[in-house]
This record gives sequence, structure tokens and C-alpha cells, in this order.
Amino acid sequence: METLSTTLRWATAPLRYWGEVLGEKDYEKFVAHRRAHHPHESIPSEREYWRQRWADQDSNPGSRCC
Repeated sequence: METLSTTLRWATAPLRYWGEVLGEKDYEKFVAHRRAHHPHESIPSEREYWRQRWADQDSNPGSRCC
């Protein structure tokens, strides 16, 4: 059974990696941070979060490939 779980962990590693690169869990991390450090502020919906994040990236591209 341990061999199967190890194999599955290795097989799904690229998916987990790309999920992190693409920001799959960014909203969850944002909400956790907001609740811990800014409990009095409202939490935007996930849709609002991504809309604002993309708008920020478009207006301040910084150093990125594209």
C-alpha cells in the first residue's frame, strides 16, 4: 500500500507543481491571510479577487516573460 501512495505522489507531483506555478491555491492563501491579519475587513469573492489581481498585473507588469 505504501508503494502505491508513493507512486501516486510522484505521478501527481507535476500537476501539483503547475498548480502552484499558475496560482491554483492563491485565493485560499489570500483568504487565510486576510482572516488572520485583517479580520475586520471584508473578503472579496474569488471572482473579484482574480479580477483585481489580473488588473494589478496588467497595470504594473514588473519583470515577467510576457
